[in-house]
Amino acid sequence: MTVLSTKKLKPNQRELLLNAGLQFVEYDGIRTQEVAFTLSRKLKNIIITSQNGVRALCNNLSSEQLESIKSCFAVGIKTTALLAENGIKVTKTAQNGEELARFIAQNHKNESFTYFCGKQRRDELPTLLKENNVACEEVVVYETHQITQSFDRTFDGILFFSPSGVNAFAKANKNTRTIDSIAFCIGETTATTARLHFKKVIVSNATTIESTIAKAVKILKEESRI
Repeated sequence: MTVLSTKKLKPNQRELLLNAGLQFVEYDGIRTQEVAFTLSRKLKNIIITSQNGVRALCNNLSSEQLESIKSCFAVGIKTTALLAENGIKVTKTAQNGEELARFIAQNHKNESFTYFCGKQRRDELPTLLKENNVACEEVVVYETHQITQSFDRTFDGILFFSPSGVNAFAKANKNTRTIDSIAFCIGETTATTARLHFKKVIVSNATTIESTIAKAVKILKEESRI
């Protein structure tokens, strides 16, 4: 059985597939690029929903600006881990933007926030904050470019790690047999987009690449025994 990863994997992640007896093909379905930004006020409470946002923040802010952050609200355990590596303590980690927005609206409604995001960010988090009258300034710190690559073959499973990755793949492969593959998604937000293009979509137990691979291994092994 063969899996396609829409993100180039690290050696230890590749081993998870190879040790399970699965072949794989990998490519980067998206490319991110940091953009210049300015801040209109001193940082206090910040929201970050991706590792790309963390990198852009740490690459462009001074140590004094980073130290001024009172609290940080994040999406994903890998995002939280990267923040911690850079000395930024996380107050709350959520599985997705919608969950995080609901937590903020319920527990920090009277505070103001700075949301560091990508140019192609999803609407759920800022929409929910606005609906609940939570003050939030958006600062775009990176943009995402889709890399379209078509595959004239069938894969048993395809690993997706972002809605942009799903859209990039679907755009290049809408007329091929790959749409009949099982889509394994890193989280519910990615899965929501995948369901627009794939008949069978499976969500990982945690929002990590390793968990997504583990879910694919488990399901594909079960499929092979049917």
